[in-house]
Amino acid sequence: MTALLRPPAASPARPGTGYLNLKGRCRAAGWYPEPVGGLRSRQDERMNGNEADLRALLRELDDPQWLERPQHYDRGGIAARFGDLVARLEGEFSAPCTAEQDTQDSSEFGRVTVPGDATVCGTRIVVCVSKFGSLALVCADNPGAFLGTDEARAEGELDDADLAKVDGVLAELGYAVVPEELLESDYDGPGRLPSHVQWPTWWHRFFGIF
Repeated sequence: MTALLRPPAASPARPGTGYLNLKGRCRAAGWYPEPVGGLRSRQDERMNGNEADLRALLRELDDPQWLERPQHYDRGGIAARFGDLVARLEGEFSAPCTAEQDTQDSSEFGRVTVPGDATVCGTRIVVCVSKFGSLALVCADNPGAFLGTDEARAEGELDDADLAKVDGVLAELGYAVVPEELLESDYDGPGRLPSHVQWPTWWHRFFGIF
């Protein structure tokens, strides 16, 4: 597995700006991937345990004729499960969560935010849900603020127990949690993504703006 070195001056993502293309920023600044040595991280284990299955799922859902939503889009079913997700997270963290749904011109259905004052580290947790196949993404602060939950944990912004709560709820509700590192890999599917996307990734395909 590789990790992308970020320019020292890189700033964290701002709320509401959407996913930051870290790979594009690194390329523009002349930074390139380097292998990670040493012990396997928890994020490595979360992804490598079912990475092949997740990659196969992404490709299975990747219909080039239906980019913003799947052909047989069940908005009612997705909204009902999303409502259950919000309720379950509010119960786990004993706090009201902010929810946004029916994202316009996007393959993302919506996102739930666990407030920072309800987390151990004081940093909010954001769960993004795609319109495709119950795909979900978990991140600290905002998508793109960290290169995955492992980096957020290493920087003291995400607690193991809090992450386990979120992962547990998503698993029980039948979501397929895709690590940010995998979504940040280059998109090489058959779909033609919007021209404003300079370096397309799988995140752009299943959570991006169209």
